[in-house]
Amino acid sequence: MDRREARSRFELARVARLGSVRPEGGPHLVPVVFAAAGETVYSVVDAKPKRSPHLQRLENARSEPRVSLLVDHYEEDWNALWWVRADGLAVVQTEGPDRDRGIHLLAGKYPRYAERPPDGPALVIRVTRWRWWSAS
Repeated sequence: MDRREARSRFELARVARLGSVRPEGGPHLVPVVFAAAGETVYSVVDAKPKRSPHLQRLENARSEPRVSLLVDHYEEDWNALWWVRADGLAVVQTEGPDRDRGIHLLAGKYPRYAERPPDGPALVIRVTRWRWWSAS
């Protein structure tokens, strides 16, 4: 897999795992939906039920902006395994053009968001490093 293929697989993935660091230093990992454009990845808080409106991932990004997003593929034929990781710096946006662009991109990727766009804060991640691996 070359860089172009890795980026394509990442952008087409339906879900990623977002890794961030809690303010006290512990790890935090959650699945997120996302949209990517160039060197920026967007994830916007939607209306799905949450335990609290104060999401840990947002608090984490505010105190430590370094994050990782991982997409992967698994099947029993291990020759088909692969993963792509985007490491970057996250900023929480509650309004503005970056948040609006993220909502627009998410609505284009996920039919549910086309019907009901997310309206919460956005994590805007500027990718600083791409890493990938493929078994074949």
